[in-house]
Amino acid sequence: MRHGVGSRHNRPEAGLPVPATGNVGAVPADPQRSVTRKPPRPAATSAVEVRRSARRNRTVSAYREGDRTIVLIPARMSEAEEQRWVTVMLDKLAAQESRRVLGDTELNARAQRLSEQYLSGRARPASVRWVTNQNTRWGSCTPSEGSIRLSHRLQGMPEYVVDYVLVHELAHLLVPGHGPRFWRLLEAYPRTERARGYLEGVVAADRLPHLPAAREA
Repeated sequence: MRHGVGSRHNRPEAGLPVPATGNVGAVPADPQRSVTRKPPRPAATSAVEVRRSARRNRTVSAYREGDRTIVLIPARMSEAEEQRWVTVMLDKLAAQESRRVLGDTELNARAQRLSEQYLSGRARPASVRWVTNQNTRWGSCTPSEGSIRLSHRLQGMPEYVVDYVLVHELAHLLVPGHGPRFWRLLEAYPRTERARGYLEGVVAADRLPHLPAAREA
């Protein structure tokens, strides 16, 4: 029997008030107020410094500076919007930094490390590999064979999202179904809820209608 992380969810993604810049790298600004905060969720190990600028109206950007992450936002943003955008920009930076695709050998080593870290090494997959034929699941496994397969659509997503799918499938090697015992195992991974929210957002975005291409004059 195969089990996996599905990509179909019912909860829609909330709309975002301002567009993020395509370039997430350094953007100079004259900060009106600079506040150093911890991220609203456990997204990164470094501190996050939020800089508000009265000259910045409709863009948000972020970049790494040593062991800090600098997020530049418009001065008019509320605290709730600030927290939302810190989360969004940390995700964008993480995605950019994980563009290099892990090979199957590296993916298998990663799964072994995650098993040791979160499942006391009890989940021992025989094989872990990328596949291109999973369009409705992010990952799947066959417990009887000890095999785990991850959808190629995860490639380029933040590392914590890929790790969540790996931990999810590793847990299925120990508990085939999605009962209470299974979800108790997933509680060991601290970013489970955030990763699930990220994947739900991807699915919701895919369901949005696409605007027709502009006609050439």
